[in-house]
Amino acid sequence: MQSQHKQLQGRVALVTGSAKGIGSGIVRELAAQGASVCVNYATSAEAAERLIRELHAQGCPAFSYQADIGDPSQASALVAAVVEQFGRIDILVNNAAIDPVIHWASVTETNWDSIMNANLKGTFFASQASARHMQKQGFGRIVNISSVHANTTMHGYAVYAASKGGMNALTRQLALDLAPLGITVNAVAPGLVEVEKHSYDTEEEREYDAVQIPVKRVGVPGDIAPLVAFLASDASSYINGQVFTVDGGSSARFYLKQGPVEAD
Repeated sequence: MQSQHKQLQGRVALVTGSAKGIGSGIVRELAAQGASVCVNYATSAEAAERLIRELHAQGCPAFSYQADIGDPSQASALVAAVVEQFGRIDILVNNAAIDPVIHWASVTETNWDSIMNANLKGTFFASQASARHMQKQGFGRIVNISSVHANTTMHGYAVYAASKGGMNALTRQLALDLAPLGITVNAVAPGLVEVEKHSYDTEEEREYDAVQIPVKRVGVPGDIAPLVAFLASDASSYINGQVFTVDGGSSARFYLKQGPVEAD
């Protein structure tokens, strides 16, 4: 985790839902760029502790904290723990999310609430709690991890797509509201990224997906993290209220792989 120029030296970052997947890649990049980091998890305690051990072995200040950010009181406690540990919070990356595939006719109120709480409600209340501290120092960076599904369609993603569309709208609104406080708010919308929940059983499956993507490969967390680090840095001070798509060019073309999802 060596870097000739550490653009986040001295900054403190919280990445929600960061024990695994894209979140863990973001944590590693922010730490490599000099930030002290909090790894947040809801259920993946072992993965979080492995990541913390890795960061400590490389001399990176880091700790983990269990919280379900879909609960505003837990989101507030999480931010408070970061401030208590490091004395401040400069960067919030709203990465925590769930994305179950559910046929529209099978969606229950419980399904709707659980997805919206994790993906949208949690983003707002973690941002609110963080901004209250950021405004005291006149500096803050909030980066929301959205999805291409906010603007594209796939069978079974009605609620998930709605939550990410809401996140994009929230990004623009908070960008307006928080700019006078020295806080910028932007979003990164990944396309297909190979993480634990999207692992492949065979090389043929991976190759099938890769050929659909203009750059001819499936993304990895390391494709998302550098942009997040830049948006979290001082160099991005004139970028605000934007949603950046990182999908290998997939949104520039149309293809349909998945067939209809059957109702339960």
